[in-house]
Amino acid sequence: MFSIIQAAGWPIWPLIACSVLALALIIERFISLKTVKVAPAKLLDEVLNVSRSAVPGPDVVTQLEKNSALGEVLASGLRMVNSHPRCSEDDLRSAMEGTGRVVAHRLERYLSALATIASTAPLMGLFGTVVGMIEIFGSQSPTGGATGGNPAQLAHGISVALYNTAFGLIIAIPSLIFWRYFRARVDAYLLTLELSSERLVRHLNALGKTR
Repeated sequence: MFSIIQAAGWPIWPLIACSVLALALIIERFISLKTVKVAPAKLLDEVLNVSRSAVPGPDVVTQLEKNSALGEVLASGLRMVNSHPRCSEDDLRSAMEGTGRVVAHRLERYLSALATIASTAPLMGLFGTVVGMIEIFGSQSPTGGATGGNPAQLAHGISVALYNTAFGLIIAIPSLIFWRYFRARVDAYLLTLELSSERLVRHLNALGKTR
């Protein structure tokens, strides 16, 4: 592996840094975007059951807020009703939407960085290719003939050009795939949060908890 890095020349080091960063972001997003941490399947039903006869107290709401991203959004609605029992339905929605925007920003964290790596890595590989081509032309004789060129420098220039192009694509393709995967997953979570919030608002409104 080290011999490949040597053959690729100094332009490979920014690509290696990008590959390490992309791998770290992918692992972090896999951990952070687990369903149990964002939108547990039965959490909404549990909240509706608990609030069927009365709005849960502050202690229960605090535990719900720490449960997951969905719990944080639902807790903001219950906390609004606890602090302002006669709040309007619009006020309740506004409180939950505000929390939802904060949660959405957290779910989308690092996705732009991953997308930047996916779009930048091929350009960095192209830059390495240009550097290799410059070395190839530099190995030619002043008269333009190849006979007087430096074969070692010519081979090194070809290695720099090819390895950097390959490394750029190797980094960009998985980064783009995982960015699209995480983007779709976040969109699905946001839809779940929106629908769950609307259902809780209707539930509380039906119970007469809002005025």
